[in-house]
Amino acid sequence: MVTAPDITCDRMWLEGRVPVQNGYLAYHRTGGDGPPILLVHGLTDNGLCWRRTASTLANEHDIVMLDSRGHGDSARLAVGTAHDPAADIAQAIDALGLHAPVVIGHSVGARAAASFAAAHPDRLSKLVMEDPPLVLPMTGDEGVARRQAFRARVTEIRSLAAADIAALGRVDHPDWHDDDFPDWVVAKQQVDPDAMPGMGDDWQSALSQIAVPTLLIHGESARGSMVSAAAAGEVIALNPRIRSVRIAGAGHNVRREQFGVFIAEVRSFLREEY
Repeated sequence: MVTAPDITCDRMWLEGRVPVQNGYLAYHRTGGDGPPILLVHGLTDNGLCWRRTASTLANEHDIVMLDSRGHGDSARLAVGTAHDPAADIAQAIDALGLHAPVVIGHSVGARAAASFAAAHPDRLSKLVMEDPPLVLPMTGDEGVARRQAFRARVTEIRSLAAADIAALGRVDHPDWHDDDFPDWVVAKQQVDPDAMPGMGDDWQSALSQIAVPTLLIHGESARGSMVSAAAAGEVIALNPRIRSVRIAGAGHNVRREQFGVFIAEVRSFLREEY
């Protein structure tokens, strides 16, 4: 059962929780009569890390920002219990009563959104993937080592004061807007140290099955994008429904590094009729 939404004081956005299998997901929602958009964040972020995007599009759309499991105010990850991020998206859409929303995901959130789109082609209208990790599957000893390193890094960051986390972020991301940092800092304090997904499956399988119009928007590999030119070309060859746009001057966080260009590309894609 969906919890009764509260009203956030700053922007009059709704917030609440929706049930998913073995847990719940927290959300913020702009409301309004426009067509719905569901935003799915990346690893160590939370839903409000989409704040600038949601604020910019709120006059045109009803926007839902989910906190993924193990992030934000959503349920923690149960030890020894696997979960399916794509299933979480499907169950959240049902619980929120969203009819064929546009789904926009960043990083591992984009991978989850792609898996959802492949499994449920009738449950969304369009898909936008912001720099998904189109990399080799993480399996075996390498996967264990990466998860251990992630756990240690998250534990270290969470031990810091908010001002120190912000200072580290500004060093690593000098081209981000000031408005991007407050929610980013809070997200780093909230994330579960075991939140890193396994990503043991190849991305080609999910992307080849997507049946809705899709925009792949990515940055430059030299600046940290996880979509190489070769991978982008493979995506286009795999599925003619996917259009790829490379944004110069951006890396993995396209909307944070080239916000105006990102929004313009997304708006153009949303207005296209198919």
